[in-house]
Amino acid sequence: MQKTKLFLAITSALILVGCGDADTTIVELPPVEAPDDDHDHDHDDAHDHGDDFEIDSEGRLVVTDAASNTLTVYDLDDNSVLDTFQATFDGSSVVSSADFRFAVINSRSNGVTEFLDGGLWREDHVEHLHDYEEAPSFSDFTVEGSQPTHIVTYDGQMAIFYDGNADTSMPAGVKVLTDMQIANETSDVPTLEFTVNMHGVAEPRGDMLISSVRRDDAETTSTNPILPDSVAVFHFHDGEFEEEQRFDGECANLHGAAQNELAVAFGCSDGVLVLSEEDEVFTSNLVENIDALGELRVGTLYGHEHAHAFIGIASQHGGGSAILTNISAETLTMSVIDWQPEEDAKAVAYSFSHEGEYFAILDDKGFLTLLEAHEEEGDTHWEFAHKIDVASASAADLGEDQAFSMSASMHRDAIYVTDPVAQTVIAVDAETETAETLLTLDFVPGSAVWLGIAESNDHDDDHNHD
Repeated sequence: MQKTKLFLAITSALILVGCGDADTTIVELPPVEAPDDDHDHDHDDAHDHGDDFEIDSEGRLVVTDAASNTLTVYDLDDNSVLDTFQATFDGSSVVSSADFRFAVINSRSNGVTEFLDGGLWREDHVEHLHDYEEAPSFSDFTVEGSQPTHIVTYDGQMAIFYDGNADTSMPAGVKVLTDMQIANETSDVPTLEFTVNMHGVAEPRGDMLISSVRRDDAETTSTNPILPDSVAVFHFHDGEFEEEQRFDGECANLHGAAQNELAVAFGCSDGVLVLSEEDEVFTSNLVENIDALGELRVGTLYGHEHAHAFIGIASQHGGGSAILTNISAETLTMSVIDWQPEEDAKAVAYSFSHEGEYFAILDDKGFLTLLEAHEEEGDTHWEFAHKIDVASASAADLGEDQAFSMSASMHRDAIYVTDPVAQTVIAVDAETETAETLLTLDFVPGSAVWLGIAESNDHDDDHNHD
């Protein structure tokens, strides 16, 4: 299992699948064998460069067809088409796995999650790192459960939260997977099962899982009966998750979560619950909503492992620009981020750059706004940095069911934007603040997902959320 810590673009960014962040091993799992997939993994195939057998690749981009279940894989080194694949179900969402080897294809309504192997990955062979480059392939491996909804990745692990279903008496649950387990098609993955259904979320954190918990209906403070109001900390011991801490009733109408190296945060109707960690013991504090939010609440959170301030999103469901907030894990305060949107612009996608230097906001007017983190008196604040015109010429012609989308590279500060009107993929360089058409497509793109070998600055020391 890799020990190299990769910088995650959407570290702990909760990705809402169906409604609306580096490599850490879960301890005490049975040892897994290296993938046996009938491929020759000798050093020649890995394009060795010195003793580390490293590949310097821009990665691969999986682009979905908005009109079908087709996924096309592009090689970003030469912009060629590598292959096309068919997802089993129409309308599936697509995100990246924790270490960016796989496209995670999730059908909430059918309860099935599939995986497309991008063909680029890294293994830690202790004495050296070994990279592999192969043709993309569609895996036979799937995981199933009742209404998989929130998919969260952080530090080499992916947690799939299953909402369950009250009508069929299916309780909620969580499954935690690594890229190695997906490659090995491991059927017995760490699983947490609840006794009731809930629209919840869980954050994987080493051998811990910090998850929403729904109490009995008679005790809940939630106004929405399927939203939880509590959080619990679970440890993985002897093949199962054991509850070690619980914060009962501290987060009414819980929705949205993220984490960084200091804390784990959850969106509540009256504020943001911040669980600060010290030696795997958590203390809770509620950062109350500020007056600027009015009747809104933070229902989406983003965090990056090295940024000590979370970004909270309070969406204007009836229209208008979202309100972005800075939530400090150090001072436990909330403030508004002036992201300087165009008039009446609505944000359609969010993402961290590969090292967390930038936070990108893509709006429906075709502009990409970049925020940068600044340290002030020992505290972190996200502030407006740049605005780049990527697709404003197409904005007026967007169909009712069309939207721009984006995916950040984990190899460098590049962000790929899909334009369904021009049928193109635009490459944005966050450092130079430039944009250029990278791919011209013969189909209308739905979304894009970057896959590849994430850039790591240190071999020895190693992100969705609606």
